[in-house]
Amino acid sequence: MIKRRDFLISTGLALGALAIAPSFAFAAKKKAIGIQLWTLRDTLPKDVKGVLSQVGKIGFNEVETFGYSIKDGFFGTSLKDFKSMLTNNGLKATSNHFDFNGYIENGNTDPLKSYTEAANILGSEYITVPYIIENLRGKSADDYKKLALKVNKAAEICKAAGIKLAYHNHDFEFTKFGSTNGYEILLNETDKNLVDFEMDLYWVVRAGQDPLELFKEHPGRFKMWHVKDMDKVNPDFNAEIGTGKLDFKSIFAQAELSGMKRFFLEHESNYIPNPIESSAASYNYIKNNLI
Repeated sequence: MIKRRDFLISTGLALGALAIAPSFAFAAKKKAIGIQLWTLRDTLPKDVKGVLSQVGKIGFNEVETFGYSIKDGFFGTSLKDFKSMLTNNGLKATSNHFDFNGYIENGNTDPLKSYTEAANILGSEYITVPYIIENLRGKSADDYKKLALKVNKAAEICKAAGIKLAYHNHDFEFTKFGSTNGYEILLNETDKNLVDFEMDLYWVVRAGQDPLELFKEHPGRFKMWHVKDMDKVNPDFNAEIGTGKLDFKSIFAQAELSGMKRFFLEHESNYIPNPIESSAASYNYIKNNLI
């Protein structure tokens, strides 16, 4: 027979554990859901404050920026005001897509210094190389090795300013050069202590690659993802998360192996019925099924 005193002690301990456990469980399960603002590129430049309000109301708590200008800030909105708008809507710009094409072409690092200053004002963790224009893309393995050197140098500048650098892919990085490709060269030739990768899952699959295999071959390198689905009928088009071709449940199951710390929804085309409602539908699927 359980004595009353023992029962009260064990019950009290159990209740105490229950009181503590939910906070730990919630903290362990809670993961930020971000959005790459390029998703809303048609409306954001016209109404920065209003669109950020919509983003916050959906439930997103992180954004990745695009369109920054040293002269005009974000579409005529100063860094200070942009940060205030984010904060007022429960958002934080944890990563920023800034234009690196000038630096890649001529080696001028002056813009990079302004990028790190902007990122620090926003309280960001990352600056990300978003896209290399066609005439600057590697045409050989040596070209990609040279690109890796420039990415390493940029990452050193970012580190000195307390910011991390990441590289975001499309499909052209998977161009084959003998037994390797541009993406493999970048992964192997960049300093893993300086350069992280933001894997765009759609573009990896579009290039005929398997994200899970890349996770296995380069564990821990993919600190950020773009979560973007592929239309089942036309692979040129995107789809709301969970309605397309990508098996996100299998991919998210390997988040730890990949090194993923945060991710951003991105949707670039084929919205149903419009960008903000497509974003909301994808947000709900991610929240209810993937994290």
